[in-house]
Amino acid sequence: MENQALGLAEAVARLTPAHIDVKRVRWRSAFDWLPVALKAPWMLASAAPFPAEGEAWPDLWIATGRATLPLSLAVRRLSGGKTFVVQTQDPRLDPALFDLVVAPAHDSLTGARVVSITGSPHRITPETLAEAAPAFAGRLDVLPRPRVAILIGGRSKAFDLTPDHAATLADRIAAAVRASGGSLMLTFSRRTPEAAKAVMTGRLSDLPGWIWAGEGANPLFAFLHAADHILVTEDSANMAAEAASTGKPVHVLAMVALKAPGKFARLHADLEARGAARPFDRSLETWSYAPLAETDRAARELLKAMRR
Repeated sequence: MENQALGLAEAVARLTPAHIDVKRVRWRSAFDWLPVALKAPWMLASAAPFPAEGEAWPDLWIATGRATLPLSLAVRRLSGGKTFVVQTQDPRLDPALFDLVVAPAHDSLTGARVVSITGSPHRITPETLAEAAPAFAGRLDVLPRPRVAILIGGRSKAFDLTPDHAATLADRIAAAVRASGGSLMLTFSRRTPEAAKAVMTGRLSDLPGWIWAGEGANPLFAFLHAADHILVTEDSANMAAEAASTGKPVHVLAMVALKAPGKFARLHADLEARGAARPFDRSLETWSYAPLAETDRAARELLKAMRR
């Protein structure tokens, strides 16, 4: 969630001079379950992220996630219109309560104050990837090509990654990497079940490459910079959008579906229509497309709306 808000803020700062101040919030557990309308800033576990008395309100407030909704509504009211309030994701509230909502197109949210984008805002640009690469060059530059970045998600309301399915995915990935003579760069998400992680690590560890176990600096940006192909599980809209921003072939790995894929199917159809992604067919076919730059587009629309 932080990457969504920060990614949009950084995109704005690339277009106009800006200072970015990151605020993290958490509600006290006794109040976290309350509906948005009943939450008040004093219920936070830390100080409210508002200006101190005598300080100016920010020009722009960008927030992401359910926990931020009461605060966004309060900022719009307390700032007296001085702060332009932007919410990313579908807030499940009337978009007219905010100055702008930047929502994934696959959520099908519409309205005069809604900017729909493919996927979600993120921090990935060619520049950020290039900046991350030198710190990991010693480990990645020696890997044989094609280099395959593999982004593994995990359990959610819509999908699961069981040990059996993890084994199947690992075997298919291993066969494709071996057939190509390349190497892999694999990272798991916080949602990856430990059993699935162990299975995939065991079956892929004999291949050339790097399986990041979560220790030390996160090499994700360097993986994406070094990759010739990107494999991403279908459970994460964020990972798919980030991968499609590189201009490199994105191969979507099927998961165990717990319910109809709905919005995820719409997102993947959108990415396929743009030429960015295809279902993983156990091979490493190469293709090209114009990299997605939806975060930059959202930033341009945001600044237009601020001027209006």
